[in-house]
Amino acid sequence: MKPLFALFISILLFGSCLETPKNYATLSGKIINSNDLKTITISNRDGYKKEITLSDDGIFSDTLNVKEGIYQFYDGNEVGRIYLKNNNTISFSLDTKGFDETLKFEGDDADRSNFIIANSLLQEKYLTADIFSSTEAEFSKTFKNLKAAYTELKGDYKKLDAAYFTDQDEDFKAMEKSYTSYFMEKLEMRTLFAKGTPSPTFSNYENHNGKTSSLSDFKGKYVYIDIWATWCGPCKAEIPSLKALESKYHSKNIEFVSISVDDARRSGTMEKAHNAWKTMITEKELTGVQLFTGKGWEADFIQTYKVSGIPRFILIDPNGNIVDADAPRPSSQKLTELFEELGV
Repeated sequence: MKPLFALFISILLFGSCLETPKNYATLSGKIINSNDLKTITISNRDGYKKEITLSDDGIFSDTLNVKEGIYQFYDGNEVGRIYLKNNNTISFSLDTKGFDETLKFEGDDADRSNFIIANSLLQEKYLTADIFSSTEAEFSKTFKNLKAAYTELKGDYKKLDAAYFTDQDEDFKAMEKSYTSYFMEKLEMRTLFAKGTPSPTFSNYENHNGKTSSLSDFKGKYVYIDIWATWCGPCKAEIPSLKALESKYHSKNIEFVSISVDDARRSGTMEKAHNAWKTMITEKELTGVQLFTGKGWEADFIQTYKVSGIPRFILIDPNGNIVDADAPRPSSQKLTELFEELGV
């Protein structure tokens, strides 16, 4: 019986050495050029949220009790995605000056997170802002090429299981559907506001200089209109490029007009919206002709042009006719090419 008893004791000892699965994930890493608050926020669609504090040099480490799945993490305005699961230990590093390009995960199930980043970079490569000003054939070709690249990318992550890719494929389909729907809206708008047709007009919008302006004031010049709002992140991202264009074409036959749709919906009152508009013009040293409709999204010009999202850019010729009702953004090389083509 002694050998049997010894075996029983060995089994007990071996069992006691087995590590109990942790009911939390361990996350650590380093963020270079982190935000001034020295924090990152982890969250998901189910309402989970946890804030992690960074050291002065950007290093962090914490534990998170999570439900297995994809989470988002924020550093200031930048956002990334990460796969988290209890009992996993994972880390990442990044430089916020090149967020997705420098983001790298290591540890348990790191490939699940690294695939997400690689897929994001792939979409950034193919789905530029110019895609919405392309033809229907060009749009279809872009997605055909993206799908091929996406399939090839999946082949680089052979260790990931089929169930994981099923979820990723569904996300891809949803993204394609969203892009296609938005593109078709843009295509319809180009038909409604065809090149060469008279442009809708506006009259007596408040000018930042204390007077009023109407579209007719700019007759004889090209007019590049920026429809924006102080709360709109993508709008504000275009400001440096817009200011550079205004400087470059200052002596040319073109007027740059920015029309704010700020209103009480976001600000609480029209007075607060108006103050926000004036303040940002001053703080950002905005140039060009700065206009405030006083009616936000309900202004006739905004409604007639069927503006449903901002920023929106419109180009009108010296005779008051439409050149492009959905013109390229200031940051797009296509806009400069269009100006050169027109001889602006």
